[in-house]
Amino acid sequence: MFLPTTKEELKKLNIDQLDIILVSADAYIDSPFIGVAVVGRMLEAQGYKVGIIGQPDIESDDIMRLGEPKLYWGVSGGSIDSMVSNYTATKKFRNSDDYTPGGKNNKRPDRATLVYTNLIRRHFKNTVPIVLGGIEASLRRVSHYDYWTNKLRKPVLFDAKADYLIYGMGEMAIKEFSAALRDGQNPQDVRGVCYISKEPKSDYLQLPSHQECVDNKEKYIDLFDAFYDNNDPISAKGLCQPVDTRFLIQNPPCDYLDEQEMDNVASLPYERELHPYHRSEGKVKCLETIKFSIQTHHGCWGECNFCAIGVHQGRTIRTRSEDSILKEAKEFTQYKDFKGIISDVGGPTANMYGYECTKKLKKGTCDEIRCVDYEGLCKAMKVDHSRHLNLLKNIRQVPGVKKAFVASGIRYDVITEDKKHGYEYLKELVNHHISGQMKVAPEHTSDRVLKLMGKPGKQSLIDFKRLYDRLNKEAGKNQYLTYYLIAAHPGCEEKDMHELKNFTRNELKMNPEQAQVFTPTPSTYSSVMYYTELDPVTRKKIYVEKDIKRKEKQKDIVIDKQFIQRNKRPSGGSGMQG
Repeated sequence: MFLPTTKEELKKLNIDQLDIILVSADAYIDSPFIGVAVVGRMLEAQGYKVGIIGQPDIESDDIMRLGEPKLYWGVSGGSIDSMVSNYTATKKFRNSDDYTPGGKNNKRPDRATLVYTNLIRRHFKNTVPIVLGGIEASLRRVSHYDYWTNKLRKPVLFDAKADYLIYGMGEMAIKEFSAALRDGQNPQDVRGVCYISKEPKSDYLQLPSHQECVDNKEKYIDLFDAFYDNNDPISAKGLCQPVDTRFLIQNPPCDYLDEQEMDNVASLPYERELHPYHRSEGKVKCLETIKFSIQTHHGCWGECNFCAIGVHQGRTIRTRSEDSILKEAKEFTQYKDFKGIISDVGGPTANMYGYECTKKLKKGTCDEIRCVDYEGLCKAMKVDHSRHLNLLKNIRQVPGVKKAFVASGIRYDVITEDKKHGYEYLKELVNHHISGQMKVAPEHTSDRVLKLMGKPGKQSLIDFKRLYDRLNKEAGKNQYLTYYLIAAHPGCEEKDMHELKNFTRNELKMNPEQAQVFTPTPSTYSSVMYYTELDPVTRKKIYVEKDIKRKEKQKDIVIDKQFIQRNKRPSGGSGMQG
């Protein structure tokens, strides 16, 4: 049974008033891969009456269809940041949306969290608290660079006029916050919560003010450094940032779920379908991949500078048990439309399942040392693919499962670092868990650009490809590698794209068919570089391409088969900031 989204469902359930109403920029898809559905199911299991409004019509009173909640409204921009979902890196509007019925991008407003908060306040005067959550709000909780307006924006709570913000995955925060409101207590002390205060919190780390960041780009780097370093539940401090005459208060992060709690969330009664309310408008494309996929863990310690997963999900791996995952695989076989194919067994990075740095588990994430960067893997991180390897073998033995793919991200450099199990693990993938191709993400091959990206050096890619090709040859398979590549990342000039093109042609023996132009999304170091035009470590000036046509040209260099012939003399950047 779905959580209610219509008045008719409330009547059938004999509910006069819901405790909590969740509003999302996605259609209501009841899946463990959809954040709002997970929150709704968690709250339901704790005894709350919860409803969901997916993609409310902002031109009518649709937001009123479930009435007013007793405790609070929860507002999310959806599974993908609404601005990233609506616009390409070159600011062109996207016509399709995988989370909208029928696939047409006509239901997700720009800056959805702001729009939905205003919509609620328009129709419900003096309503119960409005709480922001999800990736869109989480990544905008302090002053942040906004690519689409090309300026620093205030923390989203000041723009949205909401009451609270729960950041990160926030499972424990949601539980404790809801209990506080239910019991008539002040939720301002709940870990994982942000709010606006008239007074500073003196025992919290004091951040540069919003105005200081606007006036001085190095102050903005200082702010982001402190923000980035205080995301771990074990080691993080609370943060306090002056904004005009008030203060943004960010409590320390809530605790992560342990293995049993992860299993409990995964076992909640998801329908794994689009709610019937939306079905007349068509199917949602995302269900093709997430319906029969298994999420094995949360978190990623890869720390790519252009990625916000570490800030939102955390840099510590939280793993589900093998028994829980195998139980889910067995449950798939009971669905009439299950064809024996599990689309993905993984997480943000599939081969981080089942191990972590013991030092990090005791003391929290390190501020000065990364788990992995251009120089390679930290010696304290003992990579061990054995649990994921055994898990994949066991999934293959589940009656009714024909194939279980590992389609989510794989760190190839981590495989080559595992001297005990890396070879066997990759052999397992090649023989049983790849659908004709394996996707890896070198992103670039210029040493200078790779360092700014926080990515490993290109030798690890060369070593991995040799091993991958050898294993395919031994298995008699003709499976190939496809590569995620980025153009116009801060520090990248046209000469770097020519270097990348030459590398793909000479070393990888292929011509890339696609590459993406870098998008400066909130709460990443790469976006800090893009805005400040400074290396945040050295504070030295770097080249940043900001002209859209020249960004496209960088991409064309690497994907166009004829580009090198037409432009035989490689050129560098113009030397001018766009």
